[in-house]
Amino acid sequence: MDQADIPALLSRLASDEDVARKMAVFKLQSSINDPAFADVFISSGGLVLLRRLIMTNGGNTLAYSLQSLTRLLEVDMGWDIFEGPAAGDLVERIVELIVTNPLVNILRGAMSILVALVSHSQSSTSRGAVPAVPGSFGFRALKPAVAVYPQFFEHVIAQLRSADHALCGNALMLINALIRDVVSGDAAAAAAAPTTTAGRGGSSSTEDWSKFIKRLQDLGLIKAVYDLLQSSALQDLAHPLLEFQSLTKMLLRKWRDVRVDVERAEHRRGLKGLHLASAPDRQPPGGVTSDEPTEGARKGSRRHNPEKWRRLGFETESPAQEFEVTGFLGMMDLTDYVRKNEDRFQKMLLEQSTKPLHQRCPIARASLAVTMVLYEHFEVDKSEAEDLKGFQGLDGTKNSDKLFRPLLLQWSRLHTATLLALFRVWKATGAEQADFDKVVELVRILVDQVVGQAPRTKDVAEVEEDLQEYDCGRLRELQMDLLELSFEDQWGQHLFRVRDELRQEALQFVKEQRIRCLLQGSWFSKPMPRRDTQPTTTAATATATHNRDDSSSSARRLYTPTPWRFARLSHNRRFLHYDDFETRPPQDPALDVLAEKVDLTTISSVVSNVTGPSEGTAAPDARSAASGNSTINNNNNKGHALPAGTAPPTSTTKITVFSYAHPPETATAADAGAQSPNQPREVREVREAPVLTLFPLDHSVASEWLDGLLMLLNQAPITAETNKLVGLVSEYGLKIRLLNVRVDAAYAGPPLGAGVVPSREGLDEDYYYEV
Repeated sequence: MDQADIPALLSRLASDEDVARKMAVFKLQSSINDPAFADVFISSGGLVLLRRLIMTNGGNTLAYSLQSLTRLLEVDMGWDIFEGPAAGDLVERIVELIVTNPLVNILRGAMSILVALVSHSQSSTSRGAVPAVPGSFGFRALKPAVAVYPQFFEHVIAQLRSADHALCGNALMLINALIRDVVSGDAAAAAAAPTTTAGRGGSSSTEDWSKFIKRLQDLGLIKAVYDLLQSSALQDLAHPLLEFQSLTKMLLRKWRDVRVDVERAEHRRGLKGLHLASAPDRQPPGGVTSDEPTEGARKGSRRHNPEKWRRLGFETESPAQEFEVTGFLGMMDLTDYVRKNEDRFQKMLLEQSTKPLHQRCPIARASLAVTMVLYEHFEVDKSEAEDLKGFQGLDGTKNSDKLFRPLLLQWSRLHTATLLALFRVWKATGAEQADFDKVVELVRILVDQVVGQAPRTKDVAEVEEDLQEYDCGRLRELQMDLLELSFEDQWGQHLFRVRDELRQEALQFVKEQRIRCLLQGSWFSKPMPRRDTQPTTTAATATATHNRDDSSSSARRLYTPTPWRFARLSHNRRFLHYDDFETRPPQDPALDVLAEKVDLTTISSVVSNVTGPSEGTAAPDARSAASGNSTINNNNNKGHALPAGTAPPTSTTKITVFSYAHPPETATAADAGAQSPNQPREVREVREAPVLTLFPLDHSVASEWLDGLLMLLNQAPITAETNKLVGLVSEYGLKIRLLNVRVDAAYAGPPLGAGVVPSREGLDEDYYYEV
């Protein structure tokens, strides 16, 4: 619309005909957000007409009028409408519309105007401007109207459940503006107050904003916003929701900044409530309240208990001092837990009072520690600007869980659930008071795992259940992993060398263990010929079978069933003794009973179908024919002897030891001299022949003997079982070394005085070396 048309527009706005006014204000809402047009409109007296339309009309005319004023305020113009003597009536009219009017388009416009009205005081303060009439903007501008319509806040919060996302967003923005104005306004008032008034931490201002926040919470604000954060409307309401989340952090910071002072009535009532809820008159069985009860306690005296506060878990008898770190936030969390779990609180105090002092779980101290764990987990000290920056970097809904934290709004329930989890960890680990910090670290890891990794849509009840059921052993593993990562980040190369050294030590340890299994000896099965095979083997056949079955036994053995084979390494670790038996005797045979032996220096390779840790990971010097997992039908390898005549179980696991049939070093000197010096040396073909075959009775024996033989030959182990054992031993060694290092040693740097060259002041050259 052209500026020349403004007089005609104003004429129609002042018309007595409703249709003319409606059409005029409809056109006005689409043009008034032009600053040049708005300036002429205001200078021509348009604000008076616009105010009249809002005060006297309804329906679409009213909705268009509210929208026009909203757009005018968006270009930061028209604020004079709230500074005249009739401004209070206009604000009351808008509040009335929110309370009484059901139309969505009217509610949207009314709330948008109030958002601008309340927020303008903050923008004016930030620019250093002073409103012409004090109290024209901010929450104070709404107070008279809210006094007339006390159900105003209830109606605003009810709109958070509206199906219209625009209306829902406007309602949340209004609540955000009110909270920010109340908190910042009281903070400014406290800062401007004389020292004598603010000497107690600005108690009056703190109570004002605290009461306002509590009033909103009692109306269901937290539950409504929590549902929005978990709903599918997150993207449409992202900015107001993120602002509310930041305001929640701001409130937590302010509560923490409030110093606990027993001179303040509210704080004194809180401490008194803690004392009374602990049932101080109840005595534990036997009347034992400490390791060394006082004389008055023994006689059942009703005088002041010298452990009035320490029995609740405080470290001293001056509890206010112990809220130094958590501030009033810590007191709120502790009193809230006690109030909602009074019976459990009293029962736990009775249970703790029967234990020695050093074994008691300090309830109050634990509650304060949990407060700080949650405070740090949610990064409450993180500024709002950093949150907004993180939101701008999000890619649609994919990463919204990283920024939007609905569980932050369930602070009280999370505190209680985490505190109960701390009690459970304390009991499960058998902790003592000297271990308090260690238990807190475990709880910190628990919160990171359960709360930190919970999806945005996960209900708080499920989170509470997970906190109570999380395995303490798993927590300990996570703690060790995190400790290792922290040391690895700090000591990178040093830790790499330590890990490598420990792996070499673990290899030597496992090698000795495997060789000791060979020194002890083991029983193996031996495949028997088929029953329909006739024993008509000739001498030549016997010789061939001897070579093929790696057996140097006499031909007599070919006709006698010998289903058992026992093998044992000699004490000097040079020979592998073995023999075959018809039955398995009660006692393992000694070395001198075993008729056959293999010289380990002649072994060329060991081949087996025992599977390695993964395909293709066998050592380069070892030949491993991986043919799938072995099928073992019996694990009775090192158990008691079987009855005579009992055949060994069938085994498909096979270990074959090969030796050179014609080793190159056996060539005679004559052969060597027969060659001319200039003639190329003849390359003999190296052939291998099996000298021993073993069929282990179970996979563990197969792993022990295969890797034991390979390690005797200075080759790397190849089975998964041995490699897992090596990794286990090396990791335990690393963790033991890490546990022997104080945590602060990784960050504290060298001790005081380290590296300082001693002074030679007062010394001369009259010295000698004692040899």
